[in-house]
Amino acid sequence: MRPVALLLAGSAACVALSGCMVGPDFKRPPPPKTEAYLSSDPPTDLVAGGIRGGEAQTLVRGMDIPGQWWKVFQSTPLNGLIESALNANPDVQAAVAGLKVAQENARAQRATLFPTLQANFGASQNETPGSLSPATASGASVYGLFTMGLSLTYALDLWGGNRRQIESLDALAEAQCFQLEGAYLSLASNVVAAAVLEASLRAQIDATQRIIAAQQTTLGILRGQANLGAIPGGDVATQQAALAQAEATLPPLQKALAQQRDLIATLTGHLPSDDIAARFHLDDLTLPHDLPVSLPSQLVEQRPDVRAAEANLHSASALVGVAISNQLPQITLAASVNTQSLSTDTLFGPGLTGIMAGASVLQTILDGGALAAKKRAAQAALQQADAQYRSVVLTAFRNVADTLRALQYDAITLKAAVDAERAAATSLDIAQRRLALGDTTYVTVLLAQLTYQQTLLSRVQAQAARFTDTAALFQALGGGWWNRTPPGPEEQARRLRCRPPRPHTQNDLHTAANAG
Repeated sequence: MRPVALLLAGSAACVALSGCMVGPDFKRPPPPKTEAYLSSDPPTDLVAGGIRGGEAQTLVRGMDIPGQWWKVFQSTPLNGLIESALNANPDVQAAVAGLKVAQENARAQRATLFPTLQANFGASQNETPGSLSPATASGASVYGLFTMGLSLTYALDLWGGNRRQIESLDALAEAQCFQLEGAYLSLASNVVAAAVLEASLRAQIDATQRIIAAQQTTLGILRGQANLGAIPGGDVATQQAALAQAEATLPPLQKALAQQRDLIATLTGHLPSDDIAARFHLDDLTLPHDLPVSLPSQLVEQRPDVRAAEANLHSASALVGVAISNQLPQITLAASVNTQSLSTDTLFGPGLTGIMAGASVLQTILDGGALAAKKRAAQAALQQADAQYRSVVLTAFRNVADTLRALQYDAITLKAAVDAERAAATSLDIAQRRLALGDTTYVTVLLAQLTYQQTLLSRVQAQAARFTDTAALFQALGGGWWNRTPPGPEEQARRLRCRPPRPHTQNDLHTAANAG
């Protein structure tokens, strides 16, 4: 029992020294000291466009984000498509597997805090040469030899090198968790964007077909007037050319729609040959009235990419401690019990068991400066991770700022586009009636047609932009992953690693009230 007692005493000494961990202790970077995303405050209320999909919206400062934020569009097909994508997309599945790898690596490293117990057993058949005396008491030259032993080793973590390594791997597992959250967020955002673009393309195709029908009507009127000799044949040829140009714009839109359907299929984990039942139209989507604008102090807590960069910074900080500890003496305790016998039934007989207990100290004296260089490399990696973190934070704030500007100006654009479309439609209708009565020239009708065509397509694109901007805002603010209820074991395991944002403090709320 002496070796065991010695080992336990060594373990107790290690526990007593457990507070000694070389290297920097990680402290989470403070959020940027700002109360706004823009140099000038955007309007709280976004103007209405006067059509469905162009309703007025209000930016609500400090409003929380729902876990399934895409449901704000109130589209059952879109909800089903995103759920299908989250369950079947191979990129998400790869991220889930990557998280498992990181978690198991952290668990494996955590085992270094405990002793290692190994057992060995050996059996051999031996023959003593005739020129030598027999090795056994019986005088037999051929004999069997059986050995068995237990060895217990324990590396004292006096300097915290193992604990720093565990800390680093835990941080990498957390980074992988937030990368998975980022994959979920990107996938959901891409599906929403793809659905909105499909709806936009369908509306543009419908608009183009209506333009073609209007130009065909105009061509029929011109042909009737040309048959009566009221207009020259050149006007008919010009209208035929305008009709052909309008018809030529239809196939590219149809091609884009077909390719968009292929994209939606692959996002949901299907082959392009698989038919996706969901079809999207702009009129089937609802523009939410209230839009969240998270406090700037909360953005760094909510964005998965920022949290992943922070976890990588934490890992780099811990590795500095690992590099420092490697330069210091390494102490290992060991104990073993071994026995050997000529037969298995006497392995544990008296006088056959040997016991060993000891300790070893390893200190690198000369290595050509390798350990010092590794320490400097770890410190440089920490500086690199810090710079990368700050870059990700800047990008996050820029994303929110860009999205807020897009929401503001795209709302104004849609209102102007709707007004322009209505005016152009009225002008075209008047011009066509006057042409039918012979009260105007064909040139006037042609110009009215081209103007209406341009304004109609511009309105459709501006209408789709309002939906795209709304989805982009939810993505820029982090997507509300902290409010999502885990649907299954995979999600539950994942959320054990992803620490949710810290709750709002009274100072945050006071700042928001003053800024609002």
